[in-house]
Amino acid sequence: MNIFRKITTLSIGVFCLFGVLLTGCGKKTDPALDAYKESMTVFYDKLSEYDRQINAIDPESESAKYDLLEILDEMKDSYKDMAEIEVPEEFSGIADISLEASEYMEKANEFYHMAYDNEFDEDSEMLASQYYERANDRVLIMLQVLHGEVPEGEGISVETQSTYEISTIEEDAETDED
Repeated sequence: MNIFRKITTLSIGVFCLFGVLLTGCGKKTDPALDAYKESMTVFYDKLSEYDRQINAIDPESESAKYDLLEILDEMKDSYKDMAEIEVPEEFSGIADISLEASEYMEKANEFYHMAYDNEFDEDSEMLASQYYERANDRVLIMLQVLHGEVPEGEGISVETQSTYEISTIEEDAETDED
């Protein structure tokens, strides 16, 4: 089963970045932001555990495909839970990305089941692998944003706001002074 190799390869980047996820610089934050960071840490901990479990599956065992599908079902649920977490204003740019990641993981899971539940279906496995890769790509983008990095990569566009467009003083305060 080359699925194990594909899943592990795609996950390596996620888990390498996990080690430095959301490390603070001693700054005080608001409770909603702290709760979000904790939720995301739990999510990435789960991904790390899924990676460990997938790597522990013996591809030659009779139960390998069922074990894999069970882990992928759990992974799909974790992605769904992650996408339902309210994203604080500081990270509002990744709200849509977390939904995309969840949707892609759901599709990946669906196609992996189509590939392995009955007769092996190579086309479904290929589609599943593509959706899985897209889900992981979204998770990597989220990690970059959570680390304060500007996401880079094929198909990624970043919109920045000019400092001249940001008002730090409310407009009402300006008109009262005039």
